[in-house]
Amino acid sequence: MDEDEVVVEETTTEDSEIENVVEEIVEEIDPLTQAIQRAEAAEKEISYRDAEIQNVRKRLMSEKASAIQYGGMGMARKMLNILNDIDRALSVNEDEGLALIRSKMWSELSSDGVTKIETKGGKFDPTKMEAITTLPPSDEYPANSVIDELESGYMYKDRVLTPARVVVSSDQ
Repeated sequence: MDEDEVVVEETTTEDSEIENVVEEIVEEIDPLTQAIQRAEAAEKEISYRDAEIQNVRKRLMSEKASAIQYGGMGMARKMLNILNDIDRALSVNEDEGLALIRSKMWSELSSDGVTKIETKGGKFDPTKMEAITTLPPSDEYPANSVIDELESGYMYKDRVLTPARVVVSSDQ
């Protein structure tokens, strides 16, 4: 039976050595696993940041394009105020020189993308028009139709520069 005890002791010794080796391997693998997890988390964070940078770039390019396209709106709005003043002066006194100046101003504004909003007899469009007052509908002007234009409205490309101020027919 001494031999059996020796075999059991050798097996136990081998088992404990195997356990020690396994523990050493686990101790070596554990930091590696943690390092891999940290690397994966960092990679994910980098991809999020990269996507965020791409979104910022796209937004800035869009804003820049919009600023280039609509940069003249402020100047066009100021010029339209002067044009309206000239129109008022012409309504009081027909002056050929003033009419030529008005024609030249309108020509320049329209070449830059300014257009007049058409209103008379059309349907009321609240995105382009401002209803100053309402009148009851008639045979000529059904409900929600523009009866009269009090002040012209203008568009700059596809944006409203100044809304048209109009009189609208309404049931209310």
